[in-house]
Amino acid sequence: MLKIRLIAVGKIRESYLKEGISEYAKRISRYAELQIREVKEETFSKEGEAERRAAKKKEGERILAELKGAAVCLSAEGKKFSSEQFSRYLVQTGDRAGEISFVIGGSYGLDDAVKARADLVLSFSDMIFPHGLMRLIFTEQLYRAFTIAEGGNYHK
Repeated sequence: MLKIRLIAVGKIRESYLKEGISEYAKRISRYAELQIREVKEETFSKEGEAERRAAKKKEGERILAELKGAAVCLSAEGKKFSSEQFSRYLVQTGDRAGEISFVIGGSYGLDDAVKARADLVLSFSDMIFPHGLMRLIFTEQLYRAFTIAEGGNYHK
């Protein structure tokens, strides 16, 4: 069975997001073993560029330690796929690698070292979403990708 790691910065506090993610994780379990790994989000009092870079670097080190298999970073400047293209990518990469790590960064995005390690930088939109909401969007799209690959009715 395909192993998928979702590595995300920070914890989700909103119960509605937790419930939605849990529901999609349960549905995904028919197709893959999904593991959600949360890494500590950096906090600091100053919001200058140097402080943001330092925070992303620390978060990036934690992310890199969690990566296994093929790595996909979710970032607004990445490549865009349709749901069907994402499904094909998921199946092909899963067949090749056996394990895929998807990464959702924190408030300040992802460190360049994490993006450099990625096999793919993927964008879900030109818009920027809160990272908690992005986890819900991602798990829904992951479930959708599996149902597309199976030829199911969910996608219709």
